[in-house]
This record gives sequence, structure tokens and C-alpha cells, in this order.
Amino acid sequence: MILDEAWSLSPSVALRPEPFGALAYHFGNRRLTFLKRPEMAAVVRCLAEHPDVRTALVAAGVPESQHAAYADALAGLARTDMIRPRGSTRPEGMPRPDDAGAAR
Repeated sequence: MILDEAWSLSPSVALRPEPFGALAYHFGNRRLTFLKRPEMAAVVRCLAEHPDVRTALVAAGVPESQHAAYADALAGLARTDMIRPRGSTRPEGMPRPDDAGAAR
């Protein structure tokens, strides 16, 4: 589950603070995403500073009752490569080298 995993902002993404939250622009795939809540922008900014998503949510002041909704939103950001599993350098959806022969 994403809440127990370490994630960070993709190195190809820039965040621009806005009154509603932030704009996230991916320079690789040219996607523009609106982070419509200041809390979501805070979570995305601090992901790399915490051992997992749950800790980042707590640090950003997100109530535990909203963690599942934020996890769903972060999963959407992961699908568009706005955030990545920590340490990942490959684009989301690309097979890992150790997966290459798995389908044979």
C-alpha cells in the first residue's frame, strides 16, 4: 500500500506554489497538474523528507481519516510520474531489468 512506501517528487517535476495549492509541471511528459489543496502540495513537497507517505501526511497535518483519500490522489500522481518510489530512476511503467525475462 502506498501509505507504507517511500516516495519522492520526480526529478523532472517543478512545483509552483499557488493560493489554491500548487501547479506541478513535468518537463519530460509536459503534463501540468493542479494540486488543489495546500495540504496536498505540502505532502508532495515533503515526501522525500519522510520514511513513508503516512509520515509525510502526518507532518503535513492531514487528519488520519483523510489518509486513504490522499493515498488515492498520490497514486494518481504516481501514474503520471509526478511522484516516484524513492530511488527510482526509470519512468513509471517501464519494466525493471530483472522483469525482462519474466514473461518467457
